[in-house]
Amino acid sequence: MKYRCLLIDHDDTSVDSSPSIHHPAHLEQMKQLNREQESVSVDEWMKINYDPGILAYLDTVLKLSKKEKDLCYTVWREYAKTRIPDFFPGILQLMKRFREGGGYIVVVTHSEAEMVRAHYQHQQEIPGFLPDRIIGWTGDSSKNKPEPWPVFDVMKNYNLKKSEIIVVDDLKPGITMAKRAGVDSVGVGWSHHIPEIIEDMKKSCTYYATSVEEFAEIIF
Repeated sequence: MKYRCLLIDHDDTSVDSSPSIHHPAHLEQMKQLNREQESVSVDEWMKINYDPGILAYLDTVLKLSKKEKDLCYTVWREYAKTRIPDFFPGILQLMKRFREGGGYIVVVTHSEAEMVRAHYQHQQEIPGFLPDRIIGWTGDSSKNKPEPWPVFDVMKNYNLKKSEIIVVDDLKPGITMAKRAGVDSVGVGWSHHIPEIIEDMKKSCTYYATSVEEFAEIIF
């Protein structure tokens, strides 16, 4: 194997969650805000996730008040806690193979760790399979993407060199984290076919994979 640790994103990288969770939550949020006419399609939602990012979208595009943002968070959390997305075909088998080769699987995500863990516990393709660690959103932005803290903490805890780590993500914050930490990255595009995102990611990443099979060729 070329690497000893995968720092892998969760939503739209390991699980197909925007169509099943995050976009439906967006539609419900806009309904409750009485702004349904401003709802966007799934592809537009993916573009917003990529740039400017959800928080910036709520602040600078929708210009929501704190109360309105709290409502959005409540709606999203309800959807995220009650809906279980499917893992992309082949991704769990790839992670299992990587671990069997002596590698570590660390999830780095903007979702809450307990929700990510529930998705792994619910899947039946490889019963009992869990990442070695989940670094989720805690409210401390200094310890989440795009900041490099997750990379450095994993290096310390697993006694790894930068050359032994690769970041796997479908969005810019993960790739920016990799650049700031000085580690390789692979942008993944199996959750969408949006040309603008694909072209920008190809310019930003060490590698780009349009399928799990291409990803496997990169790391093994």
